[in-house]
Amino acid sequence: MRFNTIASLLLTSIKEGLFNYFSPSKVFYISDRADWVIKDIGNALFNYLPDHQIKVTNVYFGIRNSIVHYGSITSFLTSKKIKSPHKSNKIIVSWFHVLDGDKRADLIYKVIPIVDIWHTASHLTKQKLIQIGIPIERIMVIPLGIDTAEFMPVSREIKNNYRKKFRVPDDAIVIGSFQKDGSGWGEGLEPKLEKGPDIFCDIVEQLSKKFNIYVLLTGPSRGYVKKRLEFAQIPFHHDFLDNPISITKYFQSIDLYLVCSREEGGPKAILESLACGVPLVSTRVGMASDVITHGENGFLADIEDLDELFILSKKIIDSPLLAEKFSLNGVSSIQKYNWKIISNNYAKYLYS
Repeated sequence: MRFNTIASLLLTSIKEGLFNYFSPSKVFYISDRADWVIKDIGNALFNYLPDHQIKVTNVYFGIRNSIVHYGSITSFLTSKKIKSPHKSNKIIVSWFHVLDGDKRADLIYKVIPIVDIWHTASHLTKQKLIQIGIPIERIMVIPLGIDTAEFMPVSREIKNNYRKKFRVPDDAIVIGSFQKDGSGWGEGLEPKLEKGPDIFCDIVEQLSKKFNIYVLLTGPSRGYVKKRLEFAQIPFHHDFLDNPISITKYFQSIDLYLVCSREEGGPKAILESLACGVPLVSTRVGMASDVITHGENGFLADIEDLDELFILSKKIIDSPLLAEKFSLNGVSSIQKYNWKIISNNYAKYLYS
């Protein structure tokens, strides 16, 4: 069985390499195989750049005299191997978050001569890339984008209809968490601590002592969070979504979104929350400090500051006027992150 799987992957890679070789595209975006954030970014660039000038592929084979954009550091570099294309190509590598102890940082000196541009989505990660030895003049910050035609606020009637489908009690405060925060692609009982699922559960448990809390979950590998919620007797609903765009109605159903991460590249949920008019509390990770103006379109808290996360979340729940202010300002502030604008920045600053 394992031999058949390996043979199938090898055959697929050979076919993709041939498609790359004969493709007229001059930009090749190397995506992860998983239907997750990196592939979503590649598909957005394909859809928004003029004349589909970019090809999204899983392999770097067969590409010559082009721009090869690795959508993630994982698709370019492991702790043992550099996945470098033909020397005739220009190379761009996106590195969205740098984890403590990441052994790939020890190989930076080897790839500095190879990579033409390092791309990241936040100024916070830019500083971390500088600290591990990447020259500042080779780093370009372009944020993640959002499709504001898909992610938008809905009427109270539509919101209530969605909530009924998720079996949300009429008087409940609905908190959302739509990220993968368990290790691997299985049940996810072992938490990925950089995503802060332990902190999320701690905050929700505190809030449940004062409010009627209902938690809406999506994404794979959510076993740790679900076990914690079950133990605390906090009601929740979890769906694994085959199509990422169907997540819009989940954002449009909630009253508050919490980002409790210790390390992030985005996350995309920050943009999606603001675009849907959902009040947001986030730790100062990834794009959060670039996108959120504290007290204007959301709240920011220090990493692992449980007291502050609880206080800020409670403040939003206690004040409908504050929640409305964040909702309106969030929708207004997010317009400059529309993929139409962001994709043009990719073309101008990375691919030109």
